Amino acid sequence: MVDLSFLEQFTKGNKRKMKRYISLYLNSAPEAFRQIERHMQTGDWDQLQIQAHSLKPQADYVGIESLKTTLVEMEEAVKNREYELLPFLFDRARDIHAEAAFPLKGFLGEL
Repeated sequence: MVDLSFLEQFTKGNKRKMKRYISLYLNSAPEAFRQIERHMQTGDWDQLQIQAHSLKPQADYVGIESLKTTLVEMEEAVKNREYELLPFLFDRARDIHAEAAFPLKGFLGEL
């Protein structure tokens, strides 16, 4: 679920930087999901797409490929006006985040 090899390479193994990126993701992702959910409820598709897009690189940095893929699918659903797909994709993205948060917190303790 979580593969930190990209982050290790990106930070050249600097544990302090790795901690910073993981912490940034863990601290900002919950708010991003709240915003996405709010935009989905209000039908603000442009802002939903922007929020999903902004969370994508953070998921990439901390090695949650399945979340990144789901966020891309959300962007595509908005682009293609397939709004009915968004609740399913949102639930999947939020579940992936919740599952990945546990090992990420564990990595923070190990670094």
